[in-house]
Amino acid sequence: MARIDFQNYADAAANGALFVDADLLFDLGMQAALGRGGTVDRVAAHMYFNLADRKGCERAAFHRQDLAEQMSRREIAAAQRAAREWLTRH
Repeated sequence: MARIDFQNYADAAANGALFVDADLLFDLGMQAALGRGGTVDRVAAHMYFNLADRKGCERAAFHRQDLAEQMSRREIAAAQRAAREWLTRH
């Protein structure tokens, strides 16, 4: 699966963020949680699950909560900040 780099584009219409659905965000969360990109990234996984849940993916909330039990408060705060930043940009 291709990785989408949202940070390089300020315009959601230009970077395709308008077309990102809950399933894609969930898949990105699973990839980050399982380390399919090389290493496990719990902060990114939590962020993607949070965004997927916000777009209506019911299973994302379960995975986000399960992951949060393995994370420090600092990691959770970083993931929530990243999700808010993503929403602000898109």
